Amino acid sequence: MLFEWIELSKPRSGYPYLLDEELLLLEGAEVYGLGSWADIADHIGGYRTKDEVRDHYIDTYVKSTNFPLPERADPKDTSLLAENPRDIFQARKKRRIEERKNAAKAAPPAAPKQKPTASVPACHEVQGYMPGRLEFETEFANEAEEAVQHMQFDPGDGINPRTGEIEPEMELKMVVMDIYNSRLTTRAERKKVIFEHHLLEYRKNAALDKKRTKEERDLLNKVKPFARMTNHKDFQELSSGLEYEHNLRQAVTQLQDWRQMRIGDLKTGEKYEGEKQTRAQRPAPTGSFDRLAGIRPPKPVPPIETPSATTALTAPELPERLKNSQLPFVFLAANAVNGQSKGPAANVNGNSSHTSSKMQYSVAPIAGLSPLKLTPDNATDIQLLTTEEAELCSVLHMMPKAYLTIKEGVMREAMKTGGSMKRKSAREVCKIDGTKVSRVYDFLVHSGWIQKV
Repeated sequence: MLFEWIELSKPRSGYPYLLDEELLLLEGAEVYGLGSWADIADHIGGYRTKDEVRDHYIDTYVKSTNFPLPERADPKDTSLLAENPRDIFQARKKRRIEERKNAAKAAPPAAPKQKPTASVPACHEVQGYMPGRLEFETEFANEAEEAVQHMQFDPGDGINPRTGEIEPEMELKMVVMDIYNSRLTTRAERKKVIFEHHLLEYRKNAALDKKRTKEERDLLNKVKPFARMTNHKDFQELSSGLEYEHNLRQAVTQLQDWRQMRIGDLKTGEKYEGEKQTRAQRPAPTGSFDRLAGIRPPKPVPPIETPSATTALTAPELPERLKNSQLPFVFLAANAVNGQSKGPAANVNGNSSHTSSKMQYSVAPIAGLSPLKLTPDNATDIQLLTTEEAELCSVLHMMPKAYLTIKEGVMREAMKTGGSMKRKSAREVCKIDGTKVSRVYDFLVHSGWIQKV
């Protein structure tokens, strides 16, 4: 061409393209490929944007009636030269560059470029997973395709034309295909387990594991095989139930240890556990005649486990938490059978943490029996009773374990009839003195655990 500049169309931005920019646009499209408009805009320069370059290419070339050539592709067409002289073109270009340069200076700093999300193994928190294809770099039975990659099936093959039976070679091919399909089915089932149980959320799962103790992590690792047989909701309920049972067992073991150490309340137990942990972290004393005391490296301090749900089950504020929460009927019934108070604020020792609104039950004495003094030394299960129950056992000359057995039997029979029971039926259940059974029956009715008929 004889001109150093040319306008091929009216661009949307109002700034026409010079000939050198047109050539750079075509060169950038050839180098970077159509669609890489940001790279093509950088190749052109002059503060051209990717949207502007894309719109210009579509309007000039794609929508042209002479596609792939533009409308004014004839070198002899000089109509635009007469309409827009060269000095006007140069002034427009200079003004455009100045405007966009000032806009670039006033623009806020651009955000750092982030790694593009591509379907490659390095673009996911789980190494080897390709999110765009929902596949792994190394699949289950990764060599399954090698057995069938060279297998061919031509029309008419596999059937003997004389006998009409399937040839042994075709039967072998079908067996190999069945094996291959079974491996693909197993691969799909394993992927389904991964996707359904959100195992690809590695960082989230790792953060949850850090909050658990070593025993809880080992327990959940043993339960993981059941994830292949259940959905995500059922598996979470199973895991939570087993974890809660584990914490309850640990709490019961801890409370039994406190009872052996003659600890009677939760605050003292918390203080005991803190001192116990302090003693465990204290370095072992060395003798004065130990010549290697200064050379021998100290033993590593055992790591402190993160407080788990077990601690919450033995915390001093447990009665207040239970008072403010709505407990299920099963828990309240279990407390009643075990000798704890009816109210949800009963603590571990069975003593109510708040004043009850109902009248206190007074046990009528039995003629000829003086109250028996019950202590932890002569009554091993007295800590399972409330204050009123301990007074009842003292007046009736009844050991706590015998009282709990009678109470459990009466309440089980009452539950068969909807919670109501006659005094005569209570005497039939308990084969002991009828007067004592009547006193226990009256106490259970007064406490609201059974209804009188």
